[in-house]
Amino acid sequence: MRIATLIAASALALGAQATIIVGQTAGFTGPVADGVKEITQGAKLYIDFINGAGGIGGDPIELVSLDDKFSPQKSADNARKLIVERGAVALFLSRGTPHTEAMIPVLDEFKVPLIGPSTGAASLQTPTRKYVFNVRASYRHEATRAVGLLAAIGMTSIGVAHVDDSFGRDALAGLMEGFKERNLSPAFVLPFDRANPDVRKLVESTKPTSLNAIIVVGTAAVVRDTLRAARAEGSRTTFVTLSNNASGGFTKALGEHAKGTIVTQVFPDENSQKNPMVREAAALAKAAGITELSPAMIEGFAAAKVLVAGLRRAGPKPNGERIRVALESLGQLDIGGISIDYSPTRHFGVSLTDLSIVRANGKFFR
Repeated sequence: MRIATLIAASALALGAQATIIVGQTAGFTGPVADGVKEITQGAKLYIDFINGAGGIGGDPIELVSLDDKFSPQKSADNARKLIVERGAVALFLSRGTPHTEAMIPVLDEFKVPLIGPSTGAASLQTPTRKYVFNVRASYRHEATRAVGLLAAIGMTSIGVAHVDDSFGRDALAGLMEGFKERNLSPAFVLPFDRANPDVRKLVESTKPTSLNAIIVVGTAAVVRDTLRAARAEGSRTTFVTLSNNASGGFTKALGEHAKGTIVTQVFPDENSQKNPMVREAAALAKAAGITELSPAMIEGFAAAKVLVAGLRRAGPKPNGERIRVALESLGQLDIGGISIDYSPTRHFGVSLTDLSIVRANGKFFR
């Protein structure tokens, strides 16, 4: 009887589900917390849907998220912990350029891919990083397009303020290319320290009445603090920022000053029922009791679709290397009206760039 019981128990164990652990390290507290939470919420909409439909070959996906407090060193430490201690076979939705760059040695050491980093840094796209699979557009592409789109609506006197780190310098390169393409020059270029931005200096730069716009490349907190102070001193300059700040939390933080702020977008309009992916996300959000989507949620949703496609292609009991090979074999993948195109030498994301303006109700309008 005892032997029969042991055999039955072994059979149950063999047939048990094997959870697929996917790790995430991002700034759930600190200056990018609002955007990180929204991106993760969007990703979970799709992951929960997949798990509810049976997971990947019967195995559920578990997203294990750690807070790196927007510290690059902690990002690297968390990446190692997720792989070594939690058994993550893939990492997912990191946030920040220096932070993701700090993770690369860990990815290479353990041969574990990172899917959908929430940064468009050129350093993560060219040359191709073996274990980094981008989903969003590059900051350089986005920034170049932003200048062209602003010029097209008559804004030609444009100042630039950028965080003085790899993210800010990368975006600056794209902005300068955009100015060159339009035969323009920036009204000024003002770098600022990531840890201690000189808000007073930034505010002073917005005062010339001839200035049409200032593009601020930085965290939501820097844009918020500068915009509030500038408006308090009577500046009417239009503030423009990149898609790293395309979240509902960002517009809420701006409060009464949100109206008229321009934010670049690199994913389809979260309010458009014409886009298949947005329709799908909206239906899942409604079922989950979520009343509205944000651009950040769409980014997370898109990244989750790529993650799931890679896991499915990798087959049963995937490991990091099998997931990498599977992703590189996807080729052109339509994730709902937009496509990514992966190969062993190409890990780029989508190439969409658009402008949105924040309305008085805090919603993005395109």
